[in-house]
Amino acid sequence: MLTQEMCSVEGLAPSSLSVSPDTCLSSLSTAGTGLVLNIGAMTTPIYNIRPAALDDVPAILRLIGSSAVWLQQYKRTDQWARPWPNRDERDTRVAQGIIDHLTFMVEDDAGTLIGTVTCREHGNDMLWTAAELAEPAAYVSRLIVSRDHAGQGIGAALIHWAGARAVANWGARWVRVDVWTTNTALHQYYKDQGFEHMRTLDFPDPWQYPSAALFQKPAATINRNVAGRFKEASLTSG
Repeated sequence: MLTQEMCSVEGLAPSSLSVSPDTCLSSLSTAGTGLVLNIGAMTTPIYNIRPAALDDVPAILRLIGSSAVWLQQYKRTDQWARPWPNRDERDTRVAQGIIDHLTFMVEDDAGTLIGTVTCREHGNDMLWTAAELAEPAAYVSRLIVSRDHAGQGIGAALIHWAGARAVANWGARWVRVDVWTTNTALHQYYKDQGFEHMRTLDFPDPWQYPSAALFQKPAATINRNVAGRFKEASLTSG
């Protein structure tokens, strides 16, 4: 998973299945700088966050696509250079996250798209051990912030928001992400956000699961003031 405050342009086309290397992309521009949100002062502006609707699929795919372009140009990584494992399955996965009420959209008061995040209660058993899966945790993925809003700490704040929500809803003790294996700048970003690198899985074919660097941090480190940058709204249509 990822976080690199960026956007994306890879494949548009609405259509998306369950757990995958949809690493979080949110503030790579700040990765390696030791950025940690300064709690308290970072409660403004307040953004709206709502459950995603199927009508949001094209917007999510545009974010993925533009993030992929930015990653290739400026971070020299192959993350999202092509849909995993293929376009149809990637698009089905995006849509399924919405159907399962796991995906959220972030907007400003004018309705401008700021970003998106997906958070689930259950992790992928290809990646996490049975003992780890038995622990209540938040598995964050597909965290993307538009390049227009990069460098504002929004991606990092979304990690706090998703973790706080998981603590409230299912008593999560950990916040976990699987990060694109070759995107070392993103690995450092998560370390800067307080995550510990657990391990990187070695698949015979890296394309079998290209997001296999696993990170976690205790839910006790979540800052509710930072999570408060987002005002939750219910889905009212679609």
